[in-house]
Amino acid sequence: MKKILIIGADGMLGSELCRTLKGEKVCIGSTIQELDITDYDRTIETIKRLEPQVVINAAAFTMVDLCEQEKEKAFAVNALGARNVAVGCRETGARCVYLSTDYVFDGKKDRPYAEADLPNPLSVYGLSKFQGEKHVEKNLDDYLIIRSSWLFGKQGSNFVNTVIKLSREKTELTMVNDQKGSPTYTADLSQAISLLIEKDLKGIFHVTNRGCCTWFEFAQKILDLIGSPMKLIPISSSQSGRAAQRPYNSVLNSEKFIRKTGFIMSHWHDALVRCIKTMDL
Repeated sequence: MKKILIIGADGMLGSELCRTLKGEKVCIGSTIQELDITDYDRTIETIKRLEPQVVINAAAFTMVDLCEQEKEKAFAVNALGARNVAVGCRETGARCVYLSTDYVFDGKKDRPYAEADLPNPLSVYGLSKFQGEKHVEKNLDDYLIIRSSWLFGKQGSNFVNTVIKLSREKTELTMVNDQKGSPTYTADLSQAISLLIEKDLKGIFHVTNRGCCTWFEFAQKILDLIGSPMKLIPISSSQSGRAAQRPYNSVLNSEKFIRKTGFIMSHWHDALVRCIKTMDL
Protein backbone atom coordinates (compact mmCIF):
# COMPACT_ATOMS: atom_id res chain seq x y z
CA MET A 1 0.00 0.00 0.00
CA LYS A 2 1.41 3.34 -1.05
CA LYS A 3 0.38 6.74 0.25
CA ILE A 4 -0.39 8.77 -2.86
CA LEU A 5 -1.15 12.47 -3.13
CA ILE A 6 -3.10 13.43 -6.24
CA ILE A 7 -2.90 17.15 -6.98
CA GLY A 8 -5.78 18.31 -9.14
CA ALA A 9 -8.06 15.57 -7.82
CA ASP A 10 -11.19 17.40 -8.98
CA GLY A 11 -10.09 17.54 -12.63
CA MET A 12 -11.00 15.17 -15.44
CA LEU A 13 -7.96 12.92 -14.99
CA GLY A 14 -7.44 13.55 -11.27
CA SER A 15 -10.95 12.42 -10.36
CA GLU A 16 -10.47 9.25 -12.42
CA LEU A 17 -7.14 8.60 -10.73
CA CYS A 18 -8.82 8.82 -7.33
CA ARG A 19 -11.35 6.18 -8.40
CA THR A 20 -8.68 3.92 -9.88
CA LEU A 21 -6.21 4.11 -7.01
CA LYS A 22 -8.60 4.17 -4.06
CA GLY A 23 -9.29 0.43 -4.13
CA GLU A 24 -5.69 -0.67 -3.73
CA LYS A 25 -3.71 2.23 -2.29
CA VAL A 26 -4.11 4.98 0.26
CA CYS A 27 -5.17 7.94 -1.85
CA ILE A 28 -5.26 11.56 -0.73
CA GLY A 29 -7.02 13.85 -3.17
CA SER A 30 -6.12 17.53 -3.23
CA THR A 31 -8.22 19.87 -5.36
CA ILE A 32 -6.84 22.97 -7.04
CA GLN A 33 -8.81 25.03 -4.51
CA GLU A 34 -7.16 23.19 -1.61
CA LEU A 35 -3.64 23.42 -2.99
CA ASP A 36 -2.51 26.18 -5.34
CA ILE A 37 0.72 24.79 -6.78
CA THR A 38 1.78 28.29 -7.88
CA ASP A 39 2.27 29.02 -4.16
CA TYR A 40 5.80 27.71 -3.53
CA ASP A 41 5.78 27.73 0.27
CA ARG A 42 2.30 26.24 0.62
CA THR A 43 3.06 23.50 -1.89
CA ILE A 44 6.24 22.46 -0.07
CA GLU A 45 4.50 22.63 3.33
CA THR A 46 1.57 20.52 2.15
CA ILE A 47 3.76 17.77 0.72
CA LYS A 48 5.89 17.73 3.87
CA ARG A 49 2.82 17.60 6.12
CA LEU A 50 1.08 14.78 4.23
CA GLU A 51 4.28 12.74 3.73
CA PRO A 52 3.14 10.86 0.61
CA GLN A 53 5.33 8.25 -1.04
CA VAL A 54 4.08 9.29 -4.47
CA VAL A 55 2.82 12.68 -5.70
CA ILE A 56 0.83 12.75 -8.94
CA ASN A 57 0.70 16.26 -10.40
CA ALA A 58 -2.50 16.30 -12.47
CA ALA A 59 -3.08 20.03 -11.98
CA ALA A 60 -2.72 22.06 -15.17
CA PHE A 61 -3.99 25.02 -17.14
CA THR A 62 -5.12 23.08 -20.22
CA MET A 63 -7.19 25.56 -22.24
CA VAL A 64 -4.84 25.69 -25.19
CA ASP A 65 -6.18 28.81 -26.89
CA LEU A 66 -6.66 30.74 -23.66
CA CYS A 67 -3.04 30.03 -22.74
CA GLU A 68 -2.03 32.26 -25.67
CA GLN A 69 -3.81 35.18 -23.99
CA GLU A 70 -2.93 34.29 -20.40
CA LYS A 71 0.73 33.35 -20.80
CA GLU A 72 1.69 34.32 -17.27
CA LYS A 73 -0.91 31.98 -15.79
CA ALA A 74 0.06 29.16 -18.16
CA PHE A 75 3.71 29.26 -17.11
CA ALA A 76 2.86 29.83 -13.44
CA VAL A 77 0.73 26.68 -13.29
CA ASN A 78 2.26 24.35 -15.86
CA ALA A 79 5.94 25.22 -15.45
CA LEU A 80 6.59 26.86 -12.06
CA GLY A 81 3.83 24.81 -10.43
CA ALA A 82 5.54 21.66 -11.67
CA ARG A 83 8.83 22.97 -10.25
CA ASN A 84 7.24 23.61 -6.85
CA VAL A 85 5.80 20.10 -6.70
CA ALA A 86 9.14 18.63 -7.81
CA VAL A 87 11.01 20.53 -5.07
CA GLY A 88 8.49 19.29 -2.50
CA CYS A 89 9.08 15.74 -3.69
CA ARG A 90 12.85 16.21 -3.56
CA GLU A 91 12.74 17.50 0.01
CA THR A 92 10.54 14.65 1.23
CA GLY A 93 11.88 11.79 -0.88
CA ALA A 94 8.52 11.31 -2.59
CA ARG A 95 8.28 10.05 -6.12
CA CYS A 96 6.95 12.64 -8.59
CA VAL A 97 4.55 11.75 -11.40
CA TYR A 98 4.04 14.62 -13.86
CA LEU A 99 1.35 14.50 -16.54
CA SER A 100 2.44 16.06 -19.80
CA THR A 101 1.15 16.33 -23.34
CA ASP A 102 1.60 15.48 -27.01
CA TYR A 103 1.67 19.22 -27.67
CA VAL A 104 5.35 19.37 -26.66
CA PHE A 105 6.02 18.26 -30.27
CA ASP A 106 5.75 20.32 -33.46
CA GLY A 107 4.01 17.62 -35.52
CA LYS A 108 6.44 17.75 -38.44
CA LYS A 109 7.35 14.07 -38.33
CA ASP A 110 5.39 11.60 -40.44
CA ARG A 111 5.51 8.89 -37.77
CA PRO A 112 4.42 8.57 -34.13
CA TYR A 113 6.65 10.44 -31.69
CA ALA A 114 8.89 8.41 -29.37
CA GLU A 115 10.15 9.51 -25.96
CA ALA A 116 13.61 10.26 -27.37
CA ASP A 117 12.32 12.66 -30.02
CA LEU A 118 13.21 16.29 -29.39
CA PRO A 119 10.26 18.46 -28.26
CA ASN A 120 9.61 21.68 -30.14
CA PRO A 121 6.32 23.16 -28.88
CA LEU A 122 4.24 25.38 -31.17
CA SER A 123 2.00 26.92 -28.50
CA VAL A 124 2.26 28.59 -25.11
CA TYR A 125 0.50 25.59 -23.60
CA GLY A 126 2.96 23.13 -25.14
CA LEU A 127 5.96 25.23 -24.13
CA SER A 128 4.72 25.66 -20.55
CA LYS A 129 4.24 21.89 -20.19
CA PHE A 130 7.67 21.20 -21.68
CA GLN A 131 9.24 23.63 -19.22
CA GLY A 132 7.37 21.75 -16.48
CA GLU A 133 9.03 18.55 -17.68
CA LYS A 134 12.47 20.18 -17.53
CA HIS A 135 11.87 21.39 -13.97
CA VAL A 136 10.95 17.84 -12.91
CA GLU A 137 14.05 16.38 -14.58
CA LYS A 138 16.31 19.07 -13.09
CA ASN A 139 15.13 18.59 -9.52
CA LEU A 140 14.65 14.84 -9.32
CA ASP A 141 16.09 11.45 -10.20
CA ASP A 142 13.00 9.50 -9.12
CA TYR A 143 10.28 10.75 -11.43
CA LEU A 144 7.75 9.69 -14.03
CA ILE A 145 6.79 12.02 -16.87
CA ILE A 146 3.76 10.64 -18.68
CA ARG A 147 2.83 12.21 -22.01
CA SER A 148 -0.64 11.49 -23.28
CA SER A 149 -3.02 13.04 -25.79
CA TRP A 150 -6.57 14.12 -26.59
CA LEU A 151 -7.98 13.12 -23.20
CA PHE A 152 -11.68 12.39 -22.81
CA GLY A 153 -13.81 11.04 -20.00
CA LYS A 154 -17.19 11.07 -18.35
CA GLN A 155 -16.34 14.00 -16.10
CA GLY A 156 -15.11 17.49 -16.91
CA SER A 157 -14.83 19.63 -19.99
CA ASN A 158 -13.52 17.57 -22.89
CA PHE A 159 -14.06 16.94 -26.59
CA VAL A 160 -16.60 14.13 -26.20
CA ASN A 161 -18.82 16.08 -23.83
CA THR A 162 -18.55 19.19 -26.02
CA VAL A 163 -19.53 17.37 -29.22
CA ILE A 164 -22.49 15.70 -27.50
CA LYS A 165 -23.65 19.06 -26.13
CA LEU A 166 -23.35 20.77 -29.52
CA SER A 167 -25.20 17.91 -31.23
CA ARG A 168 -28.26 18.91 -29.21
CA GLU A 169 -27.96 22.57 -30.15
CA LYS A 170 -26.87 22.60 -33.80
CA THR A 171 -27.71 20.93 -37.10
CA GLU A 172 -24.17 21.21 -38.47
CA LEU A 173 -20.67 21.83 -37.15
CA THR A 174 -17.27 22.54 -38.70
CA MET A 175 -14.41 20.34 -37.53
CA VAL A 176 -10.66 20.37 -38.24
CA ASN A 177 -9.60 17.45 -40.42
CA ASP A 178 -5.83 17.93 -40.81
CA GLN A 179 -4.60 17.35 -37.25
CA LYS A 180 -3.96 13.76 -36.21
CA GLY A 181 -3.67 12.31 -32.70
CA SER A 182 -4.72 9.46 -30.42
CA PRO A 183 -7.85 10.01 -28.30
CA THR A 184 -7.22 8.65 -24.80
CA TYR A 185 -9.81 7.63 -22.21
CA THR A 186 -8.98 8.88 -18.71
CA ALA A 187 -10.14 5.59 -17.16
CA ASP A 188 -7.61 3.68 -19.28
CA LEU A 189 -4.85 6.23 -18.70
CA SER A 190 -5.44 6.02 -14.95
CA GLN A 191 -4.97 2.24 -15.06
CA ALA A 192 -1.74 2.73 -16.99
CA ILE A 193 -0.46 5.29 -14.48
CA SER A 194 -1.29 2.91 -11.63
CA LEU A 195 0.69 0.17 -13.37
CA LEU A 196 3.73 2.40 -13.94
CA ILE A 197 3.72 3.35 -10.25
CA GLU A 198 3.26 -0.26 -9.16
CA LYS A 199 6.23 -1.39 -11.25
CA ASP A 200 8.42 1.46 -9.93
CA LEU A 201 9.31 2.59 -13.44
CA LYS A 202 11.12 5.88 -14.00
CA GLY A 203 11.66 8.36 -16.81
CA ILE A 204 9.45 9.50 -19.67
CA PHE A 205 6.64 7.34 -21.04
CA HIS A 206 4.16 7.91 -23.85
CA VAL A 207 0.76 6.42 -23.01
CA THR A 208 -2.33 6.63 -25.22
CA ASN A 209 -5.12 4.42 -26.45
CA ARG A 210 -4.23 2.60 -29.67
CA GLY A 211 -5.06 3.99 -33.08
CA CYS A 212 -5.26 7.56 -34.31
CA CYS A 213 -7.64 9.89 -36.11
CA THR A 214 -8.35 13.51 -36.96
CA TRP A 215 -10.65 15.71 -34.88
CA PHE A 216 -13.23 15.35 -37.68
CA GLU A 217 -13.05 11.55 -37.52
CA PHE A 218 -13.20 11.61 -33.72
CA ALA A 219 -16.30 13.80 -33.77
CA GLN A 220 -17.98 11.66 -36.44
CA LYS A 221 -17.45 8.52 -34.35
CA ILE A 222 -19.05 10.23 -31.35
CA LEU A 223 -22.07 11.27 -33.41
CA ASP A 224 -22.42 7.76 -34.86
CA LEU A 225 -22.39 6.19 -31.40
CA ILE A 226 -25.06 8.51 -30.00
CA GLY A 227 -27.15 8.37 -33.16
CA SER A 228 -26.99 12.09 -33.86
CA PRO A 229 -27.95 13.41 -37.32
CA MET A 230 -25.80 16.54 -36.95
CA LYS A 231 -23.75 17.18 -40.08
CA LEU A 232 -19.99 17.63 -39.79
CA ILE A 233 -18.14 19.86 -42.23
CA PRO A 234 -14.37 19.22 -42.51
CA ILE A 235 -12.11 22.28 -42.46
CA SER A 236 -8.37 22.96 -42.34
CA SER A 237 -6.46 24.25 -39.33
CA SER A 238 -6.00 27.60 -41.06
CA GLN A 239 -9.77 27.89 -41.51
CA SER A 240 -10.47 27.20 -37.83
CA GLY A 241 -9.24 30.59 -36.63
CA ARG A 242 -7.91 29.17 -33.36
CA ALA A 243 -5.48 31.31 -31.37
CA ALA A 244 -2.96 28.55 -30.67
CA GLN A 245 -1.06 26.68 -33.34
CA ARG A 246 -1.40 22.91 -33.00
CA PRO A 247 0.75 20.10 -34.44
CA TYR A 248 -0.53 18.35 -37.56
CA ASN A 249 0.73 15.03 -36.22
CA SER A 250 0.88 14.48 -32.46
CA VAL A 251 0.47 10.70 -32.44
CA LEU A 252 2.62 9.21 -29.67
CA ASN A 253 4.52 5.93 -29.85
CA SER A 254 3.64 3.85 -26.76
CA GLU A 255 5.93 0.89 -27.50
CA LYS A 256 8.21 1.63 -24.54
CA PHE A 257 5.23 1.52 -22.17
CA ILE A 258 4.05 -1.79 -23.67
CA ARG A 259 7.55 -3.28 -23.50
CA LYS A 260 8.13 -2.27 -19.87
CA THR A 261 4.67 -3.17 -18.52
CA GLY A 262 3.37 -5.88 -20.84
CA PHE A 263 0.08 -3.96 -20.97
CA ILE A 264 -1.57 -3.04 -24.27
CA MET A 265 -4.09 -0.20 -24.19
CA SER A 266 -7.39 -0.73 -25.97
CA HIS A 267 -8.18 0.98 -29.28
CA TRP A 268 -9.67 4.45 -28.92
CA HIS A 269 -12.85 3.23 -30.68
CA ASP A 270 -13.47 0.66 -27.93
CA ALA A 271 -12.54 3.15 -25.21
CA LEU A 272 -15.00 5.68 -26.61
CA VAL A 273 -17.81 3.10 -26.61
CA ARG A 274 -17.10 2.31 -22.96
CA CYS A 275 -16.98 5.98 -22.03
CA ILE A 276 -20.28 6.83 -23.71
CA LYS A 277 -21.97 3.87 -22.00
CA THR A 278 -21.19 5.50 -18.64
CA MET A 279 -22.93 8.74 -19.62
CA ASP A 280 -26.51 9.63 -18.86
CA LEU A 281 -27.56 10.60 -22.40
